[in-house]
Amino acid sequence: MGETKPVLPRRYHRLREVLNRRQKDLTVLLEDVHKPHNFSAIIRTCDAVGVFAAHGVYQHGDVPAFSETAKGSQKWVNIQTHSDLKTAVNDLKNQGFTLYATHLSENAIDYRTPDYTQPSCILFGAEKWGVSEEAVNLVDYNIYIPMFGMVESLNVSVAAAVILFEAQRQRLAAGYYEQSRLDPETYHRTLFRWAYPDLATAYDEAGKPYPDLEDDGQIKRN
Repeated sequence: MGETKPVLPRRYHRLREVLNRRQKDLTVLLEDVHKPHNFSAIIRTCDAVGVFAAHGVYQHGDVPAFSETAKGSQKWVNIQTHSDLKTAVNDLKNQGFTLYATHLSENAIDYRTPDYTQPSCILFGAEKWGVSEEAVNLVDYNIYIPMFGMVESLNVSVAAAVILFEAQRQRLAAGYYEQSRLDPETYHRTLFRWAYPDLATAYDEAGKPYPDLEDDGQIKRN
C-alpha cells in the first residue's frame, strides 16, 4: 500500500483510550433532524458520552452537512442511514435495542426511568414537529423531560444531551466505561481507521484486511 506516516504513540494511546469507552449498545435514531447545527451538536454529544454509532432516516432530504458545532466529532461516531423509519426500527429491534421516542403522550415516562444499561436507542424527531405518529407507534416507549416553564419542549440537540448524559450516568455507575465492550474485530477495524484513515480507505478499495498494529501504533510488518 506504499509508505505512510506512522501515528504518534501518544495519539495512538489516546485513540485506544477513547475506543475502550465506546458503547455499541447505546445509540440514537434521528428522524429528519435536518438543521446542520442541531445534527452536529447531537453527534458531538454522542461522541462525548461514548456512543459508537448513530442512525438517521431522512425522508425529506439528505443527511445534513456538518457545521462547526460538530468540532470534528463526525470522525469518531459512525453514522448509518436507513431507507425508511420502519426499516430502521426493525433493524435496531432485531439487534436487541429497546427504542424510546422523545414524545409527550399520556403514556410517556420520565426520561430517567428507563434502564439505559440495557441496549437502548433514543429516537429524536425533526425540529419543527417532533417525532412522527409513525415513530410513536413503532417504538417501545415514549419518554419526556419534565419542565416547569412556559415553553413545553427543548431544542432537539439539548434534549439529546440531557437524555444521553443520563444514560452515561447509569452506565458509569454500572462500570461500563472501565473496559472495552467492543468485539475484537470491530475494535481492530475501528482503531485502524482512526489511526490510519487514508490507508484504511486504500485497503477497503483493494478488498484487503487491515494489518495488525504494534503496541505503539506502528503497523506490523510480516
